Amino acid sequence: MKTQERSFDDDERAMADLAEVADWRRLWGPPATGTDAIRALVDRVTAATGWRPWAPGNIDPDRFTWGLVTQRETVMLVLPDAVLPESPRSGWAAYEIAPSELAQAEEGLDTYWPEQLQRARRFWGPPVYVGPGYDPRIPPEWRGRRRHLAVWLRPGAEFHLYASQPGPDDDAAGFGYSVYASEVA
Repeated sequence: MKTQERSFDDDERAMADLAEVADWRRLWGPPATGTDAIRALVDRVTAATGWRPWAPGNIDPDRFTWGLVTQRETVMLVLPDAVLPESPRSGWAAYEIAPSELAQAEEGLDTYWPEQLQRARRFWGPPVYVGPGYDPRIPPEWRGRRRHLAVWLRPGAEFHLYASQPGPDDDAAGFGYSVYASEVA
């Protein structure tokens, strides 16, 4: 197993960018492809956030996602119902994990999780859920894929901070975060 530890600067910028969006309901739209759908997505997100498209004149009509750049120069991949920062490349990560090294990778995730959680709390406040990724309250599509999970609710969105769960089909592990459309918040 190989590990790496990188600066948290990218995470700090991205978490601050996400924290500044007051109402996520204004970003979401139908999952449609084509030039008009991408332009509508970009227009919605730009109006709600001030983020700018990274390639404004070069829209691929077969896509339903687009990249936007924040004022802090964070690239956000925007889908009709999610935002995925390109920046979660910070902190501790393990890769090329052999099956015999799974316990060691899990130990690394457990060791660095409190620091990741504390960083997110600085930007997003107290989470509504912190726990293991196998909790039965977690939707089935996420259950078991995350070793640790924390969730924050915002108007129209759920923020997820997580530690991935290494396993036989995944030889890498680390931390990430995303924003998903939500009817609850």
